[in-house]
Amino acid sequence: METKYEMVKQDLKEKILSGFYTFNDKLPTESTMMKTYKVSRYTIRRAISDLETEHYIFTIQGGGMFVDDWQKQQEPQVFEQKQIGVITTHIADYIFPNIITGIDRYVSGEGYSVLISNTQNDPEKERSSIKKMLDNNLSGLIIEPTQSALGDPNKDLFEQIKASGLPTIFINSHYADLDFPYIEMNDVAAGKVVTDALFNLGHEQILGIFKIDDGQGVHRMNGYVKSYQEHSKFSYLSEIVMYQTSDNMHSVFTKIERILRREDHPTAIVCYNDQLAIKIIDLIRSLNMQVPEDISVIAFDNYQLSQYLSPKLSTVEHPKEKMGRDAAKMLFDIMNGNEQPKSIRYDPQLILRESTSNK
Repeated sequence: METKYEMVKQDLKEKILSGFYTFNDKLPTESTMMKTYKVSRYTIRRAISDLETEHYIFTIQGGGMFVDDWQKQQEPQVFEQKQIGVITTHIADYIFPNIITGIDRYVSGEGYSVLISNTQNDPEKERSSIKKMLDNNLSGLIIEPTQSALGDPNKDLFEQIKASGLPTIFINSHYADLDFPYIEMNDVAAGKVVTDALFNLGHEQILGIFKIDDGQGVHRMNGYVKSYQEHSKFSYLSEIVMYQTSDNMHSVFTKIERILRREDHPTAIVCYNDQLAIKIIDLIRSLNMQVPEDISVIAFDNYQLSQYLSPKLSTVEHPKEKMGRDAAKMLFDIMNGNEQPKSIRYDPQLILRESTSNK
């Protein structure tokens, strides 16, 4: 747990690094800081002392505290530690162990180790993860963005990473306004492929359920819309349910249940990912309907359990371990001074199984 002293020090340091306080700016007095942070004078002085030692602050006797020229004072970072940082939204479940395995196998083959952190798709936890990674003198960083469809509240940290020269790439998605290479699925194409497949099976009334705070979900939804644009005579039958990470999923499923209970319910469903599709199949069964006889279900990622479900789930392949290996290779190319690699988008590979059938 972060102590009060560490909290004060970290907050002041962040404000200096982000430019809130710039070189030669006078800082608030000790008394003002005591009121702001609700801490003792000793705590303030301890934090200030550390920041002076690290050349972020200098004091003038009787004149106050000022921001030092920390960029000049700091020595250029040397990447001596043979360690690669990996930040993902999750670690232990779904497709993430396979992605991390792919990274680890390549990295360990190069004589490096992996330092792993996860954000649980929470921007505050992403911020904390990045700061901890930057304290470890890494050789490179692989990041899965948090809520990549929304504005990035941690842009200042990514700009700090860029300025430091630390080799960094994104996986699964990327922040559009940040200039880092990335590896991801062509999710727009994937969304169109699965919806086209349902049209080819004779379905016209297709429900799309998409998570829209992640770029993957927004792009898959856009692919669904593109498919309906090409099947325009059925466009009035389209229906979309959108949700975000922070939403109450009970409320989301209640809404979906109302749709499925209608007499004119959809005959097919496109789910944001396989994890969601498994829950949707359970919901359909709880309503005394069958998959695919009453409703076909299709999703994305080819989660390991998808082929062992009953019925086996139709889905789009996610390269998982290959993505991990490709990400590590791309990172090492940057670390070794090779030409700046081009970003990669994998084309969708459709896998039709038992959960989809002709209408």
